[in-house]
Amino acid sequence: MAHDKLNRRDFVKSAVAAGAVASVLGKPALGNRTIGANDRINVAMIGVGGRGRDLLNWVRTTGLMPKTPAQIVAVCDVYAKRKRLAAEAAKCDGYMDYREVLERKDVDAVLIATPDHWHAKIAIEAMNKGKDVYLEKPMTHTIPEAKAVYETVKKTGRVLQVGSQTTSSDQWWQARKAIQDGMIGSLIMSQGSYHRNSTAGEWNWTINPDAGPDAKDDDYIDWKTWLGDAPERKYDADRFFRFRKYWDYSGGIATDLFYHVMAPLNICWGEAQFPYRVVGTGGIYVFKDEREVPDTFMLAADYAKGHSVVLSSSMANDTHIPGLIRGHEGTIVMVPDGQFEGHVESISVSPQKIAKEKFREKYGTLEMVLECQPRESHMENFLRCVQTRETPVLDALTGYKALVAIQMSVQSYREGRVLYFDEQKQMVVGEAPRP
Repeated sequence: MAHDKLNRRDFVKSAVAAGAVASVLGKPALGNRTIGANDRINVAMIGVGGRGRDLLNWVRTTGLMPKTPAQIVAVCDVYAKRKRLAAEAAKCDGYMDYREVLERKDVDAVLIATPDHWHAKIAIEAMNKGKDVYLEKPMTHTIPEAKAVYETVKKTGRVLQVGSQTTSSDQWWQARKAIQDGMIGSLIMSQGSYHRNSTAGEWNWTINPDAGPDAKDDDYIDWKTWLGDAPERKYDADRFFRFRKYWDYSGGIATDLFYHVMAPLNICWGEAQFPYRVVGTGGIYVFKDEREVPDTFMLAADYAKGHSVVLSSSMANDTHIPGLIRGHEGTIVMVPDGQFEGHVESISVSPQKIAKEKFREKYGTLEMVLECQPRESHMENFLRCVQTRETPVLDALTGYKALVAIQMSVQSYREGRVLYFDEQKQMVVGEAPRP
């Protein structure tokens, strides 16, 4: 990650402008090369903490497949120990400054698994350097950043996959087809949940007490760089190792977990949508430690096309509610136990009383069980799209629209008021926008 600090608003404007210049000139950015079907894709990993290590192993395994040949050629992290271990595991070069990675002309794609507040800056710079991007959820830390990432994808023509891997599971696509086929009539409401119950308190990951900005060798952390354009403060090990507990770098439950619900729901509906009205509620009810984000959180969103979303989550009780979509004439149950992240064998569609006879006449039963079929994994999809230049499963526009509802719920919770989204102006407002 870089030492230069840049105001987020100024960065968003300048980064998109850079992409626009490249587009107007009609010249490929540095590092861009034509990749044949049998050519090995050179991948760099930026951010190799817990999730980054998982992605590192995933892309290494996926890259061994004949249809998606890939190799890790570089890793980067501001924590020296993480950088060293990842470089040794992948047998590649290691860096502590992501800009050195992006300058490498042999890098075709980057996987970004840094804390949320760095997602947009690195992704936009990478695309402007001619790299394709796998960007871990929640896509970005703010709504303007998500918009900027989406606009950069349009201007540069790069492939960008948002890393909510569950969206590559078949249940959402089965539900999408069922809705498009009219099996449940007009859409009314979607609901889902993501619950956990951690003894230590969610996101209280292990801290290395010897690590920090004053440490030597393996224990060194470049804290100034890690902060980026977040508010400046002295080194805080809890913030570094447990960043999801703090507003400066995360939205807590909403951004870490609800993204795994909102993204697939947007796929189910057949067309990703911006919300019209959003409210977020909850509080810190159990884990009263240093955290700023709530341990229990709910989101309610209304959409202009005439349906709503209700999501619930607690980090102090792991009992889920079913994940389903309600229509006027029927109901689709996609996740009976409510755990959205993962694969299910089938989904079910059943009619409401008013539509039972019509449903029976058409399908010969009062409950349709739709078997889920095998699909390529999220990483396979990304690497294949790098080769073919197709649009990936969780593209930038769908990712942007999912993020708007999530970040609006965070802002609503923090401000204690209902918020609206003005789709024409692409901005959050405090009053209902005029038609």
